[in-house]
Amino acid sequence: MRIGLIVNPFAGMGGALGLKGTDGQSLAIARAQGAIPVAGPKARRALRVLAARAPKSEVVTIPGALGADWLDGLDLTTTVLNPAISTGTAEDTRDAVRTLLAAGCELIVFAGGDGTARDIAAIAPPELALLGIPSGVKMHSAVFAISPEAAGGIWAEIETNPSQIDWMNNAEIVDIDESSLRLGRLSPRIFSHVRVPIARNRMQASKGGPRQDWSQMMHSAAAEIAAEMEPETLYIIGPGTSAMAVPEALALRSTLLGVDAIRNRRLVARDASRGELEALAGQGEVRIVLGITGRQGFLLGRGNQQISPELIARAGFKGLIVLASEPKLLALAQPALWVDTGDPTLDAELEGFAQIRTGAGRRLMMRVRKAN
Repeated sequence: MRIGLIVNPFAGMGGALGLKGTDGQSLAIARAQGAIPVAGPKARRALRVLAARAPKSEVVTIPGALGADWLDGLDLTTTVLNPAISTGTAEDTRDAVRTLLAAGCELIVFAGGDGTARDIAAIAPPELALLGIPSGVKMHSAVFAISPEAAGGIWAEIETNPSQIDWMNNAEIVDIDESSLRLGRLSPRIFSHVRVPIARNRMQASKGGPRQDWSQMMHSAAAEIAAEMEPETLYIIGPGTSAMAVPEALALRSTLLGVDAIRNRRLVARDASRGELEALAGQGEVRIVLGITGRQGFLLGRGNQQISPELIARAGFKGLIVLASEPKLLALAQPALWVDTGDPTLDAELEGFAQIRTGAGRRLMMRVRKAN
């Protein structure tokens, strides 16, 4: 099987700034605010695993930051094609896909988010398989491995033991309009279904829609957390309906899809960026209130990239306050919660068993694992 690589160098740049994505004008804003590219380094992490486990494997790619730059110095056989790519838009991705298809690639491994997956799927023939290296702000689709290292491991297995790999043809490509996200409206839509390798422990599920079950229990858990808040401590509130129940318990107007901050029972930041959160934290105490992504089970690294590894380390494992309903926990694709902070050392430190609040006075224990 011939395998191609595409990197969307702009994917994920808006995450730390709370921009909900990097489509259209958001990319210009992210660049102006000094956003750091993340997709290329994550692709490099996947490629290191491939080189270690399946050295000399052929990687078919395109020049520059969209592929070849991230292969330098690795023990892999690189075939660099030369499509006419110069627009700096999604058309570059589509041109790259056409070039890889013409070269006989049957699987495209890509570093990006839901927008990149959607761009590729829009022109992909049914027989083309996809494998996503998770690198975007929005990653609700079922084509992504749970981490860059997991993507590299799947790729290596395909190279070294292809007869043991199974495939499915109905993995969901899900995306959310970024303009709606910025207005606080969450409306995931399935755009297509694609072929993916089956690796149950290393591929994330498609994110389900919001659930209304046990809503009263969640509100009582949120009220309990609000009552326990300590003076002068900064409480960072993650995105989603579960975490948002905490500011609601204090009659505060928060954001559904952004990251907010509370101190002394007052909202001190709404839809904050990473820099704003770090400035607010100063040298004081920090706690982080989190929900989990439906079906996927991610605590950190999906939709809450505004919360930096430094702030997470400050809070520590015991400073993570997690809310989720019991039906949501039972519906997880895998019986664990996942962290992918961007700092592998921190991810390892966060492993263990966490108490999940499912109602006032109600706790469930769940294993937390690093996504690798």
